[in-house]
Amino acid sequence: MKAIAGIDIGGTTTQVVLCTPDLDVLDRQGVATPATEGGTTMIGAALDALRLLLDRTPARLLGVGIGAAGLVDAETGRILVVSDSFRGWAGFAVTEAVERALGVPAFLDNDVNAFLRGEVAKGAAAGGTHVLGMTLGTGVGGALWLDGSLYDGPHGAAGEIGHVPGFGDLPCTCGGRGHLETVASGRAIAARCGARTAREVAEAAHRGDPDALAAYEAAGTAVARALLITAGLLDVTTCVIGGGVARAWPLLEPPVRSALAAEPPVSGHSLHVLPALLGEDAVAIGAAARAGAELGVDMPV
Repeated sequence: MKAIAGIDIGGTTTQVVLCTPDLDVLDRQGVATPATEGGTTMIGAALDALRLLLDRTPARLLGVGIGAAGLVDAETGRILVVSDSFRGWAGFAVTEAVERALGVPAFLDNDVNAFLRGEVAKGAAAGGTHVLGMTLGTGVGGALWLDGSLYDGPHGAAGEIGHVPGFGDLPCTCGGRGHLETVASGRAIAARCGARTAREVAEAAHRGDPDALAAYEAAGTAVARALLITAGLLDVTTCVIGGGVARAWPLLEPPVRSALAAEPPVSGHSLHVLPALLGEDAVAIGAAARAGAELGVDMPV
């Protein structure tokens, strides 16, 4: 049996999947990310999880795709810039370490790019040719799928919808002010209500707490405005939304739909907003899809 592995290295958890060439998941394993212990330890934890999968499901490994948070250089397989949650990760040669350990080709991508690739390949936006991917987590990430392929832009920053300004005046983690992330991220939702996490705010909102409901109303309305900006600039009318905050989709969906109905795109075509389908596997499956495409394997994308 032939297989391709996908690895999602997040700040808290590393998710590893073993896939068929058709991107059906054979097995999966999640482990804690040793984010403060450096790149060698982080990659070691991911490789240990992958070896466990290969022991459980014997297969001939064709290659490995890795999705990682932060700014990455996909060509050289290195991490460029990461948040202060990581230590010894910026500058780390990810693909070199994986190839040396496993003896198969490895490919690195930004985690949000991988998320979108996964959802287009096997998820909510399967078969889509023009799609915006948005992840609402601790921050807000974005990626673009245009004309049937991922669009990075000339500087690798295309699709960074989380850092579009015009959403108030609160300071953003990037140093700017009033970005979408200051309203729609998990950090922003929690801060607005004096809570530790957005999950706590969601629980309060489900109980009818007015401040919690207002936080999700503001987040959903801001997300809709960002989607309308994207539709106006690029004529992209399909968006798939994932991330931890999006797990509270019943709270986000009503203000998103309401705001979109009040101001439809100038094209006259309705916006299709889809909750992500692949859950915690999305980034890893997308990373595996990238590896398969680079290797010339016949895959869904």
